[in-house]
Amino acid sequence: MALKKPGDSAALRPIEMREYPRDLDGLVAQLSDADSGRRRWAARDLAQYPAAAAAVCARLAIETDASVRTVLFSSAARLGSPEVVQAMVQLLRSEEPGLRNGAIEVLAGLPAEVAPLIERLLQDTDSDVRIFTVNLLGELRHPQVPRWLDQVLLHDPEVNVVGAALEVLSEVGGTENLAALREVRRRFAGDAYIDFSAGLALERIEAA
Repeated sequence: MALKKPGDSAALRPIEMREYPRDLDGLVAQLSDADSGRRRWAARDLAQYPAAAAAVCARLAIETDASVRTVLFSSAARLGSPEVVQAMVQLLRSEEPGLRNGAIEVLAGLPAEVAPLIERLLQDTDSDVRIFTVNLLGELRHPQVPRWLDQVLLHDPEVNVVGAALEVLSEVGGTENLAALREVRRRFAGDAYIDFSAGLALERIEAA
């Protein structure tokens, strides 16, 4: 095997000067770099700085690279601050499914932090937000989930929101939901979709 001579430039790697300092301010600045790889590394490293929550969440709203966005969501989940929770709740209103789904995933991993907001979200004037909140409940590991889903069945006026809750209950519902499932059939009497979905959920729970 041939040996490299000390003066052989092919054996040496050029030294790259860091354009950004590796502190909070430098990493936040790097989030705006034109190179997606640099933005991705910055997004990853910012997870160790609690004060980075605002910058990470702000970048999520405008980031166009899917791989960078994935890391931003991961860092937001690790930061898990009230600021992150509020930002993820705002993303539930996004027109972009990728942002909404990422926000739901982050919120689902923060049950204690998100629980105080569920009642308000289930009463939001935007039915889409209520549907996304129901979808979140399907992933949220919190003891109040059955009660929140009952609330939707008993009080929400929109058939699509109720239908979403029935889909979730067909997966996670228990005997504590039986009364609400029977009531929603009466409340939406004549609606074939609700009748069918409620029947499926009842059948699964009663057979368990």
